Amino acid sequence: MRIAVVDKERCQPKKCGQECLKYCPKVRSGDETVVIAEKAIISEKLCVGCGICIKKCPMKAIQIVGLPERLEGREVHRYGVNGFVLYNLPVPRSGAVVGILGANGTGKSTTVKILSGQLKPNLGKDRAEWDEILERFSGTELLDYLKRIRDGKIKASIKPQYIEAIPKAFGGKMRDLLEKFDERDVLDEAVEKLNLKASLGRELKDLSGGELQRVAIAVCYMREADFYFFDEVTPYLDIYQRITVANVIRELSKEKTVMIVEHDLAILDMLADFVHITYGFPGVYGVVTAAKSARVGINQYLSGYLAEENI
Repeated sequence: MRIAVVDKERCQPKKCGQECLKYCPKVRSGDETVVIAEKAIISEKLCVGCGICIKKCPMKAIQIVGLPERLEGREVHRYGVNGFVLYNLPVPRSGAVVGILGANGTGKSTTVKILSGQLKPNLGKDRAEWDEILERFSGTELLDYLKRIRDGKIKASIKPQYIEAIPKAFGGKMRDLLEKFDERDVLDEAVEKLNLKASLGRELKDLSGGELQRVAIAVCYMREADFYFFDEVTPYLDIYQRITVANVIRELSKEKTVMIVEHDLAILDMLADFVHITYGFPGVYGVVTAAKSARVGINQYLSGYLAEENI
């Protein structure tokens, strides 16, 4: 079993000699392993994984990776033909903090889009109906959660990774932004806990990285939602601020479903009850492991060996 991924931005058939088509041994023998349309299309069923197209492509647009057979049929989502593939999903747990730990490009963002209802999983095909999706996850902890997504009963609050975009998207003072998103009537509480009182009157464009980070966390915290997702909460924060943020998120998790992506392992160990590790080939495929206790998951991540998956 193998995956062929073509980077749609890099692939420019009109600007190259179409080396992927010209040098493919299967094409030379008469098969349509590679077809050139607007972009190159590689048949994963016909490809033998020789890697010639990878080496010959002048745009460096092709990746072909072998996969364990046990992943076949477990696709959760694929971004079109020759696109990134995600296998498995983490399980949100009410009353607990679930951490996601792994390299960039292994499906963390796709996972969040699916669990927040922004992206309907296609099970690796062009399209999948909800009956088929629910049948795939029948008998799992995710079934009831996915039913709620189908019925439009999941509202998500997401703290983005790239906080630098906040002043570009919103003008005015910090107080104006916080008041706009205070759906739970906890503005004063959030300001006090995150030590933002002295900066309330400042323009967003004048805030430091640490202040912007805490503003983004406050906005996520103040919104009324069923599912809260925090993406990278520690950049720009000192150790005392990191511990404060961890305590705020921990308090929120007592009554809400919380998931967090974080690369500060000390904070993740302090904050998370369970950890899912993502592994794979960045930009090609990602696999989400089953839930592990935070300590076990972090230790396995550091050791580079996932015992249950034998990876």
